[in-house]
Amino acid sequence: MSSFSGPWCKVMMVFAASCAMAAAASAQGAAGAGTSSLDLNASANALPTAANASARPARPVPSYSDNDDALSAKDRLIWIADSTIGWPSLAWGVVSAGIGTAEGHPWEYDTHWEGFADRYGIRLSGVATSNVVEAGFGAMWGENPRYKPEPEKSFGGRVGSVVYQTFFTRRSDGHFEPAYARFIAIPGTNFMSNTWRVQAEADTAHALERTGYGFAGQMGANAFHEFWPSIKSHLHL
Repeated sequence: MSSFSGPWCKVMMVFAASCAMAAAASAQGAAGAGTSSLDLNASANALPTAANASARPARPVPSYSDNDDALSAKDRLIWIADSTIGWPSLAWGVVSAGIGTAEGHPWEYDTHWEGFADRYGIRLSGVATSNVVEAGFGAMWGENPRYKPEPEKSFGGRVGSVVYQTFFTRRSDGHFEPAYARFIAIPGTNFMSNTWRVQAEADTAHALERTGYGFAGQMGANAFHEFWPSIKSHLHL
């Protein structure tokens, strides 16, 4: 039980969940691609029919990054809101608070709905603070924290991009450099939050643990933005 609940084990669980989502998306994409190829061949050999005549071309895969490399102040505010209260962030908060409630950690919070709400709220406050700090420092240095999907790459290349863009961000001319604002925001705000957290988790060890979660969560968000558009396209959502 102690090994399962260890901090780095949990971080690896977040990373594994991200990879699982990516693998599922790749499998769905491969299946969709095969179906499209068969449909095109069948259409080419078939006699003209009303159904064929009305067939529409496949919709392009939407991209999270249909934007310029440089961000305006409004773009940064939108990114802060999306990264903080977008449904992937809120959904992961339910999982995180649920695990903490089930384990009774930190012990100062109740193990019922009130404790769940406390854990959910403290996580959300940390995420919001980190995003604001990253956006602020990033504005000074011209960093673009938004993920840039690369659907034209192979599955391995896309996974590599998910990992790479966890630690590197775009600049206004489109090239990538280390994500300095993120390196300040995630560790800095997790240590700063020790000032308002309960005693059981207001120490260096727990701040480092939360920092690991922060980068693993960023990797998971990258995987979502990389593969979810492909999933939506194949599911015709």
